[in-house]
Amino acid sequence: MMKYVTGIGATGFMLLVILSNPGVAAAHGTASGEDDPCLRRVGEKVVHFNAYQPQYQLKDQYCTDIPKEGETFLVVDLVDPALRNEPIGMRIMKGNGSTEADDQIVADIRPSTHPDGILRGEVRLDEGLYTVTIASEKQNLMKRPQYLLRVHMTDYQKLVRTVALPLLGMLLIAWFGYKLIGSKWLWSRWAGLRS
Repeated sequence: MMKYVTGIGATGFMLLVILSNPGVAAAHGTASGEDDPCLRRVGEKVVHFNAYQPQYQLKDQYCTDIPKEGETFLVVDLVDPALRNEPIGMRIMKGNGSTEADDQIVADIRPSTHPDGILRGEVRLDEGLYTVTIASEKQNLMKRPQYLLRVHMTDYQKLVRTVALPLLGMLLIAWFGYKLIGSKWLWSRWAGLRS
C-alpha cells in the first residue's frame, strides 16, 4: 500500500515541478500573436520590441526584464509595412515615465524611415527602470507604444509565481495524500485486494 502511495506522491511532485518551471512556461520564443508581451498595437499598426546583450548571452532576447547591466542592443521590428515609410524614432529614458521631470534621456534616436522594417539602437543600461517610447513624426500615432524595462532588478511578482505557487501546490498534494492514506475507503479497498 505504502509503495503505491509513494509512487503517486512522487508522480504528482514531478508533474508539479515540470509545470511550475518558469523557463518552460515563460520562454519568450514560444509567445506569438496576442500573447507576446513585446508586441504593441497602435490602431491597426503593429511593432515588436527586443533587447539583446550579446556580451552575456549571444542568442537570448529580452522584452521587459533585462538580466544584467551593460551595453544593450534595442531592436524594434516595424511589423506593419505602412510604418516602414513613415519616420519612426525611439527615446530611452531612465525612470518609469510617471514623472517626466525626474526622468533623464539616455538615448534619443531621431525619427527616420526604415525600409528594411528594423529600427536599431545601442545604449548602456545601468540598474533601474527605463521607459522606451517609439514614436512617429505624424500626429496620427497618438498612442505611442511604450515598454517599461527592468534592468538587473528582482521582479517580486515573478518570484512569488515561481516559488510560492509551486510550494502551495506541493502542500496541497501532501495534504491530499495524507487524507487519502488515512481514509477508511482506501484501507477497505486495500484489504479487499489483499484477500
